[in-house]
Amino acid sequence: MDGLRERGFARYGAEQLGVTPAGSAARDLAGIREVFAELPSDPYAPGTNRFRRYSHAVYLPWTGELSWIPGTPDPVHGMVTDFSQGEDVAEHPRKRRVLPEIPEALRGNALLHRLLRWDIEQVLALRNLGRRPLWAGVHLIKLGVDHPGQDAVSSPNCLHQDGGSSSTFTFAHLISRTNVSGGQNVIATPDSAGLQPDDPWADLHARFTLTDPLDGYAVHDHRVSHYVGPVRPGTAPGPGERSIIIVGIAPYVPQL
Repeated sequence: MDGLRERGFARYGAEQLGVTPAGSAARDLAGIREVFAELPSDPYAPGTNRFRRYSHAVYLPWTGELSWIPGTPDPVHGMVTDFSQGEDVAEHPRKRRVLPEIPEALRGNALLHRLLRWDIEQVLALRNLGRRPLWAGVHLIKLGVDHPGQDAVSSPNCLHQDGGSSSTFTFAHLISRTNVSGGQNVIATPDSAGLQPDDPWADLHARFTLTDPLDGYAVHDHRVSHYVGPVRPGTAPGPGERSIIIVGIAPYVPQL
């Protein structure tokens, strides 16, 4: 993607992904939405109306193998995966966190695999990483509201960077957006991290709202900061939700 190379961020949709939202892709998308419908609430943010699951995968460029890393048994959530959002997140400074992992059944979903492999292809096209394993953190996040006056917020609730090396990239794929307002995405300069988008010192590159299934964006983490605004109820009666898959990709770092 030229925008990702030149500006540090880019937008895309189903056409760029090479996905036709019909036939088997439609069935696979429906399967992903079924998992989102049952997401557990964020154990670290009660009252935020945020729901999430998270798992790790490793990709070997020389074989094309994508392998999920097993989680750890947990008495509350069944299986969990360690999750870190960098050392400078004020909400959870230097705190080990675990999140409920992505169900085994979803890990075999063909559309999810297509999204992951497309993201990895973009990174390999921008970085000479063909001789190193790639780490992928796969995050299912739903912001859900069910009555007037509610809002649901993302984390961190400010312009931020995800942390990591200069080869860290983040991709977002919208799964559904139903009966909500808000949820605007903002891309800004790295120096704007920690600010709100409307802060007079924030230097913004773009504002946009993902609306259609598989709409998305990518950021080269160390070159920009990013943010998504709160989600609020739409105009129709009943609940609303914004469901998205976030994929963070970076070179796998040896521990020895």
